[in-house]
Amino acid sequence: MPSSPFSFLLLLTLLSFIHPTLISSFEFEVGGNAGWSVPSKDTQFYNHWASDNRFKIGDTINFKYDKDSVLVVEEGDYDKCDSAHPIFFSNNGNTVYTLDHSGAFYFISGIAEHCQKGQKMIIKVMGHSEGPGSSPDAGNHTGTRNVPSSSPNGSGGGLHEGFHAMHASLLWVFFMFLGSLLF
Repeated sequence: MPSSPFSFLLLLTLLSFIHPTLISSFEFEVGGNAGWSVPSKDTQFYNHWASDNRFKIGDTINFKYDKDSVLVVEEGDYDKCDSAHPIFFSNNGNTVYTLDHSGAFYFISGIAEHCQKGQKMIIKVMGHSEGPGSSPDAGNHTGTRNVPSSSPNGSGGGLHEGFHAMHASLLWVFFMFLGSLLF
C-alpha cells in the first residue's frame, strides 16, 4: 500500500513521461527493397524516397548494399559527388546511421560513377518542435513502426522498432510494480 498518494502519483507521472520517449525513434531501410544501389531509371530515386518519409532526431537509417560504400559529406561535396573529405564513411554492406541532429544530411556512394548516376540522397531531419502538429507521432513514417522487415511496401525496419516498444513497455510495467511496493 502506498505510504503517500502524492508520492505514488509523482512516480506515475514521471514514468508516463519516460515511457513514450523510449519508443519514439524509428529505423528506416534506405530505398526499401531496392536497398542502396545505383538507381535503374530515376536519378532522384533516393531523394524521392527520403521526401516520402519524415525523419526525427534519434531515428536510424539502414543502408544495405554490395561492393559499395556510404558517405556523409558536406553539401558542396554532395553536389560534386566528391568523396575526398567524408564526415562519415562505411563499407561494411549493412550500415546503420543515427540521425543525431536536426537539419540536412548529405549521403553519397563512395564510387563517384554511382553517385553521378543518382546514388545519393539528402535527408532533412526535423527538430523537436517542427512538423505538422509537432507531436512525436505526426508525419509519415513509411514502412516503420512494428511492420515486419518483409513488408509489402518494402521499407521494412519495423522489427527493430517493435523490440524497442516491447522492451519499453516491460520496463514501464516493472517500474510501476516497483513503485507500488515502495510507496
